[in-house]
Amino acid sequence: MNARSRLSLAGIIAIALSITFAPIAAQAPATAKAATSKPAAPAAKGKPWVVPRTPDGKPDLQGNWTNETQTPLERMGKQGATLTTEEAKAIEDRAKAVAEFRDKESDPNRPVPTKGGDARVLTAPGEPSFIERISEAAGGKVGGYNGFWLAPGDKVITIDGVARSSIIVDPPDGHIPPVTAEARQRAAARAAATKGMGEFDHPELRPLSDRCLLSFGSNAGPPMLPNYFYNNNYTIVQTKDHVLILTEMVHDTRIVRMGGQHLPASVRQWFGDSIGRWEGDTLVIETINFHRDHGFRNAWEHLKVVERLSRKDATTLSYRFTVEDPTTFSATFTGELEFKAMAPGEQVYEYACHEANYGLEGVLSGARSQEREAAKKK
Repeated sequence: MNARSRLSLAGIIAIALSITFAPIAAQAPATAKAATSKPAAPAAKGKPWVVPRTPDGKPDLQGNWTNETQTPLERMGKQGATLTTEEAKAIEDRAKAVAEFRDKESDPNRPVPTKGGDARVLTAPGEPSFIERISEAAGGKVGGYNGFWLAPGDKVITIDGVARSSIIVDPPDGHIPPVTAEARQRAAARAAATKGMGEFDHPELRPLSDRCLLSFGSNAGPPMLPNYFYNNNYTIVQTKDHVLILTEMVHDTRIVRMGGQHLPASVRQWFGDSIGRWEGDTLVIETINFHRDHGFRNAWEHLKVVERLSRKDATTLSYRFTVEDPTTFSATFTGELEFKAMAPGEQVYEYACHEANYGLEGVLSGARSQEREAAKKK
């Protein structure tokens, strides 16, 4: 958590209450107590850092981690694959300026906002950043997200000393490949079946995050991606037979079974069926059998995601993923980012979404009220 405290805001219509979630202790590392939010101690001066290991000799990935970043999933504009030191600094300076701008006290004598909202309430002077554009799209122009609630991270991804312009590294252009004709047909069929209604036009079509079932975006994954708003935090717990990955938003938990076979295709779990194995010191996780309502970019039935996690140093996890679905994407694609250890004392919190989802109750009540008013005019 940061100094402003990462409390949770579910969608735009309800504030979620957070309570401390105690770190889960599983298998104690060979050289320390059970995993906590404290990162592994750096190597003593003059001695090389050594990967900590669990009692069964596997790399110890346990602890509290975050993947918050200013780096977008896909490359923006005409940027190259990497950023110069000056380009990276400009993005990070912008993030700092925007945070300071949002933290300023509101002017009680300010005029009424213009129709549709005022973009300038979001930004400091200058060109809006990638994350600012996302905030505007989520209702920021009309006050959807007060800056107090946002904690997207203030750094770009830097791997081996080189700043990256996108999480996607393959294809080389930094973009997810175009979808297939089959995928376009599926989307058209779905639109026809719902009579053209959007996800906010009917209670049964509300998105999973709005219904407090899963986080928005692909926080829990797989692939595990930043949401660019807040709560991009994870707790990893290992045993000999399982790896548990708890995502702060919205307290989603993935359980990776080490070894063994995948479940039948008829068994569709929210996060798919994850089987793990070790390749040297790298944890490889293969996930298939996604639920139809929670895949990735409308891919689910034939979706396969392969993730690779490894300890890079005392405070860094390397994370690389490859997405494959020939019925949805015209090619496979790969992304790479890093998870950083949360500072000592920082904790992962339970995301208590919507307090029994009273936000949806309010939406439905409002619709009924509009219908009554319309009936009076007939």
